[in-house]
Amino acid sequence: MVQPEKGVIRLADPSFDGVLSVEAAIRARRSVREYDDATLTLSEASQLVWAAQGISHADGLRTVPSAGALYPLDVYLVAGRVEGLGPGVYRYRPGEHSLLKVVAGDRRRQLAVAALKQEQVEQGAAVIVLSVVYDRVVGKYGQRGVCYAHMEAGLAAENVHLQVTGLGLGTVIVGAFEDDEVRRIMGMEQSEHPLVLMPVGRRRK
Repeated sequence: MVQPEKGVIRLADPSFDGVLSVEAAIRARRSVREYDDATLTLSEASQLVWAAQGISHADGLRTVPSAGALYPLDVYLVAGRVEGLGPGVYRYRPGEHSLLKVVAGDRRRQLAVAALKQEQVEQGAAVIVLSVVYDRVVGKYGQRGVCYAHMEAGLAAENVHLQVTGLGLGTVIVGAFEDDEVRRIMGMEQSEHPLVLMPVGRRRK
């Protein structure tokens, strides 16, 4: 009998049939910086990480185009209030559609401080963090690969933003933060560079 891998949370299959059309989500998308105290469901968290980098084709292609299909991005979920998921930092593993716990404990407040004390980072029920390992792409494309990686990060962030909108949630893209502090808080390798923070929560009414 195969034992489950320690620290790994298997996620439910993503939904491919949302309530909103793509057009409606594009029209409704807004930056939201205030959230209530409600939790996210694990299925909502699953849908968000899949939107960022999930497998969308039998050949292993993902939801976001990547130069040379090299996929230099990593996606993290910083969970604070997610049903069925203990507070902590989790790395998304697209191949298995699972989360691997990297750091235990709620890290939202520390991230908010590292993000120049932007309160929305702490207030969200969770934070989606996109990072990049440039070595995965510059070997083939040289320094132009850095540009390609940034394009991919923008596409992934927009996917998350539209998926958040489709779920009736709110988010905002945060780009102002201290890179080294975010790397330390997240338990990232030195080869990883954080690019985007996206707090996610239910909109305050």
